[in-house]
Amino acid sequence: MSDSPDLPEPDTSLRALLRERDFVLFWLSRFVAVLGVQIQGVALGWHIYAVARETMDVKRAALIVSMIGLVSFLPVLLLALPAGETADRHDRRRILLRCYLAEIVVAAGLTAVTFMGWASIPVLLGAAALFGTARSYFSPASTALGPMLVPRPLLPRAIAWQSLAWQTASIAGPAVGGILVALSPTLSYGVAAGLYLTAAVCVLLIRGNAQPVVQPGSRWDLMKEGLAYVWNNKIVFGAISLDLFAVILGGATLLLPVFAKDVLHVGAQGFGILRAGPAIGAAVVAFWLASNPIRKNAGVIMFSAVALFGVGTLIFGLSKIMWISMGGLILLGGADMISVYVRQTLVQLATPDHMRGRVATVSSLFIGASNELGEFESGIVARFLGPVGAAVFGGVGALIVTGVWAKLFPDLRKADRLT
Repeated sequence: MSDSPDLPEPDTSLRALLRERDFVLFWLSRFVAVLGVQIQGVALGWHIYAVARETMDVKRAALIVSMIGLVSFLPVLLLALPAGETADRHDRRRILLRCYLAEIVVAAGLTAVTFMGWASIPVLLGAAALFGTARSYFSPASTALGPMLVPRPLLPRAIAWQSLAWQTASIAGPAVGGILVALSPTLSYGVAAGLYLTAAVCVLLIRGNAQPVVQPGSRWDLMKEGLAYVWNNKIVFGAISLDLFAVILGGATLLLPVFAKDVLHVGAQGFGILRAGPAIGAAVVAFWLASNPIRKNAGVIMFSAVALFGVGTLIFGLSKIMWISMGGLILLGGADMISVYVRQTLVQLATPDHMRGRVATVSSLFIGASNELGEFESGIVARFLGPVGAAVFGGVGALIVTGVWAKLFPDLRKADRLT
């Protein structure tokens, strides 16, 4: 009996990815939206620190800045499970459109109150909370929609290019935001609102099916199923929790307004440049991964990257020279990109489509906790140790977490191929 002919290898080239019209629109919407988030984030961080410094010393003002992370995260904490269940029941494209509408309203509101001279710490923190509410539904719907728009063999390359969109916008956003906020916070918020509108139009043009196959069971049963899946899959749980604790302890980038104004003395434009540092490193790595995806030793590479993230945080915290501080931020950004790429690829490949919304919301809850609570932790530590002490504390903590997680999750450490 003759051997059956081998099946042809699927086309996973960049050209094949670019033929997926809906994914290209999704990619553009992601790029434009992240650009808006970064510009708004620069403006909000600098704006609230400037308002706080009118009546407070450096340490107290740094704590106020850290409150942005806390009030942004609380809606994510409260709404994460319902948001994930919603993404697995309803049209994911429509969810994104409603989230963009809410973000447009928040940015437009910030533009108005700043122009009228009504901006205060409570008003700015309230806007951050409303924005966090929109993002709590945005993250699981966006994460779950992306894999629906490409064939499965293209998924690792699509994830790399999604990360590239994020990181490229994260380079341009802080730099542009630093220039805009130096001119006027009002202008910064207005530009962000326009970018959210552009992102919404891109999503509106997506024609493919965005409705997941709805699974039977009550809303509570579906939420419990998502939690149980993440808990029982130790590779997924280990990857997500590693990011949680490493970034909570290493979240010193929240202190960038403090370092720019009172440590490095580089002003608003220097702040924008510093904000771009992590994204520069991440984008360089993302460009490389888009053409040269990780093929083996994924677990070891991810743990090594998290350790480098801690080293970059230490360099940034100890430096008093602008270019050395930028080097530390570029290093931690590039290392974080590797960790994010491995984690997202592992989670997406291991998760069936009908559960992606719920698994994504658990992941976003952990990531949100790491980013927002990490910022709050940095502010609390800075209140007692000062900004430099807080950054050093975070870098050492990230290194300790790397070693502990390598011991606790041997399967994750031994993970090899991202297939």
